[in-house]
Amino acid sequence: MTGAPRPGGPLLLGVRHHGPGSARAVGAALEAARPRAVLIEGPPEGDALLPLAADEQMRPPVALLAHAVGDPGRAAFWPLAEFSPEWVAIRWALAHGVPVRFIDLPAAHSLAMAEEEERRDPAERAGEADPAPVPVDPIGVLAETAGYDDPERWWEDVVEHRAHDGGPGDPLAAFAALGEAMTALREVYGDGGHPRDAVREAYMRIRLRTARKEFGDDFAVVCGAWHVPALEARTTLAADRALLKGLPKVRAELTWVPWTHHRLARHSGYGAGIDSPGWYAHLFASPDRPVERWMTKVAGLLRDEDRFVSPAHVIEAVRLAAALAAMRGRPLAGLSEVTDAVRAVMCEGSDVPLALVRDRLIVGGTLGEVPDTAPAVPLQRDLTRRQRTLRLKPEASERDMELDLRKDTDAARSRLLHRLRILGVGWGEPAHSRGSTGTFRESWRLRWEPELYVRVAEAGVWGTTVLSAATARAESDALAATTLAEVTALAERCLLAELPEALPVVMRVLADRAALDTDVGHLADALPSLARTLRYGDVRSTDTAALGEVAAGLAERICVGLPPACTGLDADGAAALRRQVDGVHTAIGLLAGAVPETADGLRERWRAVLHKLAARDTVAGVIRGRAARLLLDDGHLEQEEAARLMGLALSPGTPPADAAAWIEGFVGGAAGGGMLLVHDERLLALVDSWLTGVPPDTFTDVLPLLRRTFSAYESGVRRTLGELVRRGPAAGRTAAGTGGIPGAGATAPGFGPVLDGPRADAVLPVLRLLLGLDADADADGDVSADASAERHDNTEEPLGATG
Repeated sequence: MTGAPRPGGPLLLGVRHHGPGSARAVGAALEAARPRAVLIEGPPEGDALLPLAADEQMRPPVALLAHAVGDPGRAAFWPLAEFSPEWVAIRWALAHGVPVRFIDLPAAHSLAMAEEEERRDPAERAGEADPAPVPVDPIGVLAETAGYDDPERWWEDVVEHRAHDGGPGDPLAAFAALGEAMTALREVYGDGGHPRDAVREAYMRIRLRTARKEFGDDFAVVCGAWHVPALEARTTLAADRALLKGLPKVRAELTWVPWTHHRLARHSGYGAGIDSPGWYAHLFASPDRPVERWMTKVAGLLRDEDRFVSPAHVIEAVRLAAALAAMRGRPLAGLSEVTDAVRAVMCEGSDVPLALVRDRLIVGGTLGEVPDTAPAVPLQRDLTRRQRTLRLKPEASERDMELDLRKDTDAARSRLLHRLRILGVGWGEPAHSRGSTGTFRESWRLRWEPELYVRVAEAGVWGTTVLSAATARAESDALAATTLAEVTALAERCLLAELPEALPVVMRVLADRAALDTDVGHLADALPSLARTLRYGDVRSTDTAALGEVAAGLAERICVGLPPACTGLDADGAAALRRQVDGVHTAIGLLAGAVPETADGLRERWRAVLHKLAARDTVAGVIRGRAARLLLDDGHLEQEEAARLMGLALSPGTPPADAAAWIEGFVGGAAGGGMLLVHDERLLALVDSWLTGVPPDTFTDVLPLLRRTFSAYESGVRRTLGELVRRGPAAGRTAAGTGGIPGAGATAPGFGPVLDGPRADAVLPVLRLLLGLDADADADGDVSADASAERHDNTEEPLGATG
């Protein structure tokens, strides 16, 4: 806090934004001076919103949000916390019936100036002879002058600790002393290098002249300390108006929105941010014994996280913080001392629990509240109503949420979150569900950021309710989509969001794009999302007959066009098509369950395609190997045939790079790829023999491919493979005569030639215990029919949705 009242002039209270010492001093100064009016640094368009600060529902941190009418994305925030001096001044004025007004440059100008700056040609800005200097940090300069290497520590010593150490009796003394320091800084640094400071200060001086005509000199001004010397400067009205002439302007609307302590922090990118908003909030709310109260908070947090922290730890931490402050020559223990004490005493020297203290307490996750009477776009009001109806309270901290779509409330929550995603309001992000796609469960990760209010305002152009806006946005996105995959993904989102009016438009565009698109890669990218959509349609009782016809048609065209598309590919193209083959394989499995009338024919055609890909020499090796593996896993390729294909692929006449690509497709990136080699030593021997025969001059070329393939295996699998290779091939250790089941007849170390029934049965009691089935098991170890039926009723998989 800085600045001083000019003799015979208004009371100028220069402050540090979001400084609890400044806030406390401003409150004391206003109580002592009792001015007739209070002027505050902020956009004048917000004057009509100031009375809401006295509303019982208004709980800081909050922010004034200004956005350009017609372009809500062009927005700016003015955050205020409970410990912000401006907030204290506003509340004091409202409590005492004193007029309170904002005097900074209007948001209409600041928004237009920001837009104009962004539109400037980057080359023009780069070619400027005198680029704008970096704005000066007054607190940093004063701290460095005083011999401090940490500006926050200097601020605590000269301001915050004064408030907790009695301080002088004159509430204006600190304003006068620091005001002189700011004046000296302005003499050295001028306007500080910020291009807007001169314009802003000219406008504030004009507002001060207007206030003098109404209140004389009996009013107080609360503004950033840096501006006080400029407001004291003697300038003419004509000179100030000349600085404001020709400023760009847009029409702006303002409202109050909740803010968070996290967004007050400097690391969030906020220019006037502070390092420790949670700590400052604590200092402001604790007029006495702040260190003892803080240690109690830390102990409570760590106990909630199941760490042992006793009252003795709290006492010892307080003593250590005081001792550290004395050793460092500080008047009282500050944040650095209490943090060091917490690390040493409560965290046992570990930074892991200390990181939790920093996140939860030092920075904090407090989310403010604004009254219902605050202005808002209709879409925001509808969203707020739905959040309350569904008991989905916005929270600043990240949290996970599980939804059961069989419950009406959870299904409605899911629809709301999916509709917001279509509108670009990323409140929730889908997490990995416990079941497969198409189950009755969804997992979400929720976190509400203040910027989402801007996204809601932007989405307001699409409609006045979440449903109507999401519908209009989905229809527009479908018509503007440039690829088939975009349309199919949008169809999936429409089903998830339950937008029945948008779905016909999306389906019409989908059918048109699918009929015209001849690129097999595009079709392969589009099919998986269509298959998932059909599964979700089953879960959500949505009619997907038309979608099924389109999906079946796409699958047919892929089966026809895929083999020719797999020839003549480079390494990157082959890798991309290999991933598409995986996606199509999974999708056809889903389609077979979702569209039963085409199941058998679709499976047969896809099986024939895989056989063709596996046997054709002109197909890229990674795709041939992957096709063989998919057939083997599904039981449509005999072990003998798989070994024959591998032998051909690894024959001496095959280029080493092609052979390595085949191996990558066959055993790389697939679940159980390493175990296949562990259980079938014949396949392992083929790989080993090929690898030892690779010429030295080409070995370094294939090594990266092999490292990429085998590094994906678990360490235990790699260790077992190494042991098998070290021992060498053993007679009889093959999988021949096993009926196509990999490894069933192998005699690899650790595996018997036949199944040992008694040893296998011994595992059952442990499995029942892990699954919680002991209470349901009968005396013979079998699960009762009643328990089985109960588990069937509680299954997550919908009937008829497997595949």
